[in-house]
Amino acid sequence: MNTRLLAFPVVAAMSLAAAYGTAAGALTSGTGAMTPETARTSDPSTSASPTSSPIGKGCSALPQSGPGSPGEIANEPVATAASHIPDLSTLVDAAKKAGLVDTLNSAKDITIFAPSNAAFDKIPKDQLDKLLANKGELTKILTYHVVQGRKTPADLEKGDVATVEGAKVATKRDGDTVKIGGAEVLCGDLQTQNATVYVIDSVLKPGA
Repeated sequence: MNTRLLAFPVVAAMSLAAAYGTAAGALTSGTGAMTPETARTSDPSTSASPTSSPIGKGCSALPQSGPGSPGEIANEPVATAASHIPDLSTLVDAAKKAGLVDTLNSAKDITIFAPSNAAFDKIPKDQLDKLLANKGELTKILTYHVVQGRKTPADLEKGDVATVEGAKVATKRDGDTVKIGGAEVLCGDLQTQNATVYVIDSVLKPGA
């Protein structure tokens, strides 16, 4: 996805709630938590086969071939795939600071609501810098953007989905428009080797 996506109104997104030690606890404990074992053995009934038909008004900005294209990221683990999408660079940086890159790359069949760079830009710089420096709080926010199982657009028609952080987030779909909490999906149903990705225009906050 190139930087033209920033033209659309605009987090993990990821590119993601108690302790992984302390910082990555959202991936190892809690209601929706994913342990190293369950990360690799999620229910196959929630998995989706990779598709080359992502939805959303921002998908036209995706390169047709090469790094960051649907064909390329389908063969890469999710954090690696995100690192090849310019508009997810802030999310990738956040995942690195939270120590979640390896965990995300080794997880099996997850869904990530990935805030774009413009989504992070909505946060005042002083607040964003403070968040990125607080590993525990950053992990809590990022894991609120991660859901067990590969979710299709049909799975997001209307209702709540449990996040790895533990809290639920509301989802709604109207045609090609998908809402995740208060965020809109810019481009979704993007398949990576181990995850389905929905790029969203705002950073989600538990309890908001």
